[in-house]
Amino acid sequence: MTAQKGKDILLKIGDGGTPSAFTAIAGLRARTISLNARTVDATDADSPGGWRELLPGAGVRSASISGGGIFRDAAADETARAVFFAQTAHEWQIVIPDFGILEGPFLIAALEYSGRFDGEAQYAMTLSSAGQIGFTAI
Repeated sequence: MTAQKGKDILLKIGDGGTPSAFTAIAGLRARTISLNARTVDATDADSPGGWRELLPGAGVRSASISGGGIFRDAAADETARAVFFAQTAHEWQIVIPDFGILEGPFLIAALEYSGRFDGEAQYAMTLSSAGQIGFTAI
């Protein structure tokens, strides 16, 4: 993978249909994607050399996406607010050009608004995985 522009990472929300149609939710200026796997320690008195042993595939996996920027339009702002206050999982796509697409259910865990007197209104949002997340290579 070669270097790429951070602005090309897209955050899209599904419309709830089958199959779901996805729409870009906001103009992200900064974004972070965190993929995590909690480990399960299976070390016991018989572990070779006293070294820690981890149980493969037994931990809890999670994904978290955070970003901030400006909403594309009033409809995108309303969608994010409605999804946050409903606290229901929605299908989301996180498109990382030349790498892949993460897709699955996420909750909006945090939604913040801010603004300066001489600038535009901005937001910050954090999505937390709420089920199995799939990955499709591009």
